[in-house]
Amino acid sequence: MKVVIINGSPRKEGNTSFAIDEMLRVFKDEKVDYEVYQIGNKNIRGCVACNSCAGTGRCVYNDVVNEIAADFEDADGLIVATPVYYANANATLIACLDRLFYSTKFDKTMKVGASVVCARRGGLSATYDQLNKYFSISSMPIVSSNYWNSIHGRIPGEALNDPEGLQTMRLLAKNMVFLMRSIELGKKEYGLPKKEQKIFTHFVR
Repeated sequence: MKVVIINGSPRKEGNTSFAIDEMLRVFKDEKVDYEVYQIGNKNIRGCVACNSCAGTGRCVYNDVVNEIAADFEDADGLIVATPVYYANANATLIACLDRLFYSTKFDKTMKVGASVVCARRGGLSATYDQLNKYFSISSMPIVSSNYWNSIHGRIPGEALNDPEGLQTMRLLAKNMVFLMRSIELGKKEYGLPKKEQKIFTHFVR
């Protein structure tokens, strides 16, 4: 099993990282491989709708997005984590995810997705919903915990004083491992769901 983790925080030792670290301890115990990408401090531009990826299967801008894509294709799960800015994810993370999901043409069906959000106080639910939409449009099961996947903290390290948030992260990681393993068994026994040709319905004709 392998999980790719995208940390959208610009701070390497921020509270989002502490949330991820809590999950990594579970993955280590469960012998699950992982790769963490810290992208919140990188210069990642958004999609420019050039559609070059339709022919190449990779983004025309050869940066960390294409690096993540290679790992994502081989992975069983993807975690996206972010601090909350104005009740939204970090814009750098969104630029990365827009390009990552649009440019990659490999089948994401039954790869497991989880989002993690961190804030001083509010905007967590809106950001959580925003990130989950990338999974739900890609036939990716979304992993849940015993609360929405959120943790609180403002000053770096404050998240360590949120025991409920830390527990939420641990259970999220455990549920993710279980779901990935269960899907792997299901694929061996039954295969992936049969595909249909995509139907596009346009509302303006």
